[in-house]
Amino acid sequence: MKFLDVIALCEGTLLTPDVDHVPEIKGGFAGDLMSDVLASIQSEAVLITGLCNPQVVRTALIADIRLIIFARGKNPGDEILDLAIEENLPVASSRLGLYEISGRLSQAGLPSCEMEMNLFRKD
Repeated sequence: MKFLDVIALCEGTLLTPDVDHVPEIKGGFAGDLMSDVLASIQSEAVLITGLCNPQVVRTALIADIRLIIFARGKNPGDEILDLAIEENLPVASSRLGLYEISGRLSQAGLPSCEMEMNLFRKD
């Protein structure tokens, strides 16, 4: 899905307009536990989260995330935005919640980028 379409569908505001962005987002993931993000997200996805701290940007860099959307009207502070700009990572904010954003993107055809974790699997 086109980068700008993702932001438009979630009624988002791009907070890092001067940062480069890829034209395509391959899928989405929603969550607030960065350990879950690291354990189960596929690369080149949008991360939708309500967690608003610098660790989200650091996690996104490790996981090769292409866009962070802060949900529920959360606006990241200067420390978060400065880090995102420094790392050339686009960040947006939306007044919508995780469920609504995820539903809109899924309905528009953006697939899930969440892999099964199999943490408690018995073989």
